Amino acid sequence: MSGGVDSSVAALLLKQQGFDLTGVMLKLWSESNQEGINRCCTPGAVFNARRVAAILDIPFYVIDVKNIFYTEIVEHFIHSYLDGETPNPCIRCNQKIRWGHLLDMAKEIGASFLATGHYARIKIQPPNQFELWKGIDPTKDQSYMLSNLSQSHLKSTIFPLGELPKSEVRNIARKWSLPVAEKEDSQDLCFVGDTNYRNFLKKYAPNAILPGEIVDQEGNILGTHDGLSFYTIGQRKGLRVSTGKPVYVIHKDKSRNQLVVTTKDDAGEKIFFSNSINWISGIAAKTAFHAMVKIRYRSKEIPALIKPIDDIKVRFELNTPLMDITPGQQVVIYSGEKCLGGGKITQVGEEQ
Repeated sequence: MSGGVDSSVAALLLKQQGFDLTGVMLKLWSESNQEGINRCCTPGAVFNARRVAAILDIPFYVIDVKNIFYTEIVEHFIHSYLDGETPNPCIRCNQKIRWGHLLDMAKEIGASFLATGHYARIKIQPPNQFELWKGIDPTKDQSYMLSNLSQSHLKSTIFPLGELPKSEVRNIARKWSLPVAEKEDSQDLCFVGDTNYRNFLKKYAPNAILPGEIVDQEGNILGTHDGLSFYTIGQRKGLRVSTGKPVYVIHKDKSRNQLVVTTKDDAGEKIFFSNSINWISGIAAKTAFHAMVKIRYRSKEIPALIKPIDDIKVRFELNTPLMDITPGQQVVIYSGEKCLGGGKITQVGEEQ
């Protein structure tokens, strides 16, 4: 329970279905002297979650996971930027913290399921195959963020909101007078508090702040950058380069500390790789197949040829090139409404 409307309504629905519930909030890491700034567990969020738990007449606990969150999520976030990647910490948090540490704890106290307010669905196919499907509300579907879950995770999970649009979730909260009915949705990067990720990196990864050259594909110097970690593939704004045409980031050359840009609108890539694909079925694809993929949470699905190289390494070939294929982001594979799995993008362009 996060103190928001989604997890609160999820708990309400399960209570109405007769489940024996225990509400849990995770106390995540915050910077020193900024305890309570983490957006996922502010004092206000704890207060709201306790109020909802009291209304539902269920026990509620706050579990301290600050240390494991810092090790698994914050340090990984920092190291990813230092490696020239653009990480997605929420996907890793779902895998390592919620469906890792929390699910293990739930099982230890005898719970049968972990339930959350995510907008996704689980379908069971015979004999005992658990599938992850999109939530029916396309504006809220969160299957992308859950693409690292496994069969063992899904068989112990309930998503009460997967069949509901967000508007109906709010109506349910209003009908039952839940105090969080109008609460705004939470934002990503909960642990950076009131600052932004750039200031966070300046404080916790000063090695990331190494100014260098902005160059075109021929090596001509066009300007200077503030540090490679502050830029992402496909970025156009904030480059402070004057060429008469918009320029886009296409590569971060860590060895030379150079940011490579282009003015060509058709200079995107069609080929990229992931070395860590999680196949939700537990069975790795063996032959090439066509499917739809997403390369960012808010991006559109696009058709691709997916060619497995081994059980976890996959080559992706898009029908049309894209400017913003970004190492560190998650590529997620879909067959219609079903999420087949996903993994971190590790290489853009053909391997050398």
